[in-house]
Amino acid sequence: MNNDEFAIDLVYLWVDGNDPAWLARKRAFTGDFREGSETDSPARYESNDELLYSLRSAEMYAPWIRQVFIVTDGQTPPWLDTSNPRVTIVDHREILPPEALPCYNASVIEYFLYKISGLSERFLLSNDDTFFAAPLSPDFFFAPDTNPIVRLKRKVLGKLRQPIKKRFAIGYGQYRQMLFRSARLVERETGKYISSIPHHNIDAYRKSDYKHCAEVLFVNEVKASQRNHTRAEGDFHRSAFSFYALAAGHAHARYVGRRESLIIRVNRPDFMGFYEKYRPKLMCLNDNQRATADDRRRIKPFLEALFPEKSSFEK
Repeated sequence: MNNDEFAIDLVYLWVDGNDPAWLARKRAFTGDFREGSETDSPARYESNDELLYSLRSAEMYAPWIRQVFIVTDGQTPPWLDTSNPRVTIVDHREILPPEALPCYNASVIEYFLYKISGLSERFLLSNDDTFFAAPLSPDFFFAPDTNPIVRLKRKVLGKLRQPIKKRFAIGYGQYRQMLFRSARLVERETGKYISSIPHHNIDAYRKSDYKHCAEVLFVNEVKASQRNHTRAEGDFHRSAFSFYALAAGHAHARYVGRRESLIIRVNRPDFMGFYEKYRPKLMCLNDNQRATADDRRRIKPFLEALFPEKSSFEK
């Protein structure tokens, strides 16, 4: 799968929440951040240069990636070499409908990634806090039939029977609620229920399936959520796109553990020790509302130790 017919692109969602101009725009529209909030805490937006190191990891371990697209809200990383022909900045206004703007809700931005001009049929989706952590080939993400591999945990969502539009499980966090609703929506469309939880890391997609889900199967859910400018309870989630691909036979399920797909919480006391224990193939350094400023100060030294070599994406 190394020829142009099976080109694979890499898409990032990125925001520099430390940018005063961006902060002013957000505060004018949504008010101040809510400390401790699962949906609108500063951790959702703060930058610790994770994108710089994620791109280093991509060049180091997945050099076969054809093109990198960075989806942003009128921002460009100051260290990015925009003259590099392999990287393209995509502004929200290029792909989102007017009623969704301005958008501070990653779930909503994700609905419209298939509209990126020049995006290949097969692409990877990464947040700036996810990293390639070992040498990988294209068949790590796409099977020989060129369909994506969907990585799942062995944890299950269950199959509660409340109506799709209602809150469905006491004690489920917002993310679990979105996953459960995705599974129910796919069951509605295909008769198949995917009960496993997706890994939280770099994902593979076919653009044609992504578009079909956003414009046909789940168009009403997309329209209902796209006006939520920040995360809101009941948001439609792109996990439905992966669940649909599995149910339709357009993807392959792979159950993974920490040695393949590792999450390191930023409030964990020992990043490197946890990383060395598993030596994963993919890594997510997950910031959240429980992390402190001291926790975040440890991010750059850790990433610099793992990915010390400057990439061609940097000035």
